[in-house]
Amino acid sequence: MIRRVVALGWLVLACAGAAGTRAAEGPTTLRVYAAASLTEAFGELGRQLERARPGLKVRMSFAGSQQLASQLEQGAGADVFASADMRWMDDVRSHGLLGGEPALFAHNRMVVIVPATNPARIAGLPALARRGVKLLLCGDAVPAGHYARVILKNLGADPGFPPDYAARALQNVVSEEENVRSVVAKVQLGEADAGFVYRSDVNANLRRYVKTLELPLAANVLADYPIATLRSASNAAAAQAFVELVLSDAGQQVLERYGLLPAKGGGH
Repeated sequence: MIRRVVALGWLVLACAGAAGTRAAEGPTTLRVYAAASLTEAFGELGRQLERARPGLKVRMSFAGSQQLASQLEQGAGADVFASADMRWMDDVRSHGLLGGEPALFAHNRMVVIVPATNPARIAGLPALARRGVKLLLCGDAVPAGHYARVILKNLGADPGFPPDYAARALQNVVSEEENVRSVVAKVQLGEADAGFVYRSDVNANLRRYVKTLELPLAANVLADYPIATLRSASNAAAAQAFVELVLSDAGQQVLERYGLLPAKGGGH
């Protein structure tokens, strides 16, 4: 009888061990915090990684880089952080949250969009400083908002624009958005006359609803996008695999397809 009880006990332990093994082998999760302008490109790259690693679930959180950095610094758990500028990557690093050195994986440039109906009749960049124009920017803490202000200052230094151009344009700002996708949505809906967004935001679908004003190359900025694994990573192997995918030739092709400028291997 005692032998039967012991045998039964071993059987229960064996079953429990097998169940534990199955649980350990079940789906795991990779948590990626990424700038809002990466939504489509990273969505596709996440699906690619899921197909390459059966059982892995990639969960993306997209927002302004400053919002994501703040969440990480307040204790939010994530495996990977991809920012739309070095400023917020450096900020996260200063809090000791990075699991490795950041790598530059893409660039972007800014454009100005107006609604397709163009109710304010904006024919060129000088019109952004015209009284009554409703202009949208992201807040200065947001990479896209900081870049937009640098561009306005650069245009004001151009002989073809009045010296007070930047100040007058900033007086026309009716809202400071928390991420660039909010600017896109509001201009598309006609809630503003113009807005500064990334070139990569102007996809084929959006072109039906907005017109694009190109910025002079000399006044524009080259946005740097860094990526890094995080110390809080609960799936360090998958985090590293995602970073490597983003930096790979295949990953760079995906980024380019969605309007970003690749930086192969993290270089300029």
